[in-house]
Amino acid sequence: MKVNNYTTVKEFYLLGFNFSQNLQLLLFSLFFMMYLSTITGNTIIITVIWQSSKLHSPMYLFLSNFAFMEIGYTSVTMPKMLTDLVSGDKRITVSACITQLYFFFVLGGIENYFLAVMAYDRYLAICNPLRYSTIMSNRFCHLLALLSWLSSFTSSLIPIYFLSKLTFCDKNKIDNFFCDASPIFNLSCTDTFYLKIYFFTLVWTVVFGCLFFIILSYIQIILVICKIPSRSGRKKVFSTCGSHFTVVILYYGSVISIILDCTHAFDLYEKLVASEPFRKKGYGK
Repeated sequence: MKVNNYTTVKEFYLLGFNFSQNLQLLLFSLFFMMYLSTITGNTIIITVIWQSSKLHSPMYLFLSNFAFMEIGYTSVTMPKMLTDLVSGDKRITVSACITQLYFFFVLGGIENYFLAVMAYDRYLAICNPLRYSTIMSNRFCHLLALLSWLSSFTSSLIPIYFLSKLTFCDKNKIDNFFCDASPIFNLSCTDTFYLKIYFFTLVWTVVFGCLFFIILSYIQIILVICKIPSRSGRKKVFSTCGSHFTVVILYYGSVISIILDCTHAFDLYEKLVASEPFRKKGYGK
């Protein structure tokens, strides 16, 4: 990889919210209350589930893991943003920025895995109720939760390792309040084309792989529900997965709209066909 002979950047500058001091303090109060409510609410969920033996079921086990993940997810970005709003010091070292991105990426992957695992739990409960307790034993539930965490932590190591090897020259401003992959790629003076391909392919594989599994699970669930003769029976069965279904719609609706941004898609395509390997094969003509 060729690197230009510029001054190496050691810190990034998160532009974040560029408002007056009074407005930034107002935003701090608002976001701090939101952050505090998120931490408090999810901590209560975890505490209630683990204190009550009646809630030691597969769905509540996954829900407690999901709540813990939400605490981590918000804690990756919010404390730094809140500090920036108060102090005005929006600097962040390159290593801290990449570390923040790593945990943001890891916890985002875990969210996808848990939504898929919870869909599988609902599929077994509705489509195979007689074998549900046998298959979804406590040991198997803990194994699924552990595999979700390990898979996300390990699969994120390779792209983050290569990100940590990038060199940054002169440009150091990130137009965001946290470190995201796209701005880091754009700021690097190292050739990041193949790393972008690998990084976004991994993201798409995790997101759409889990979404495909969830869709298959809900197709089976809907087919079983449609066979229930009474309307009240269908409504009662579907209510057991209604909250999960709502979260899936909201989460993947927002994620897909971001990933499939047309500007980024066409930009990536143009770079792909203009690359040396593709020109040699005649695709860029």
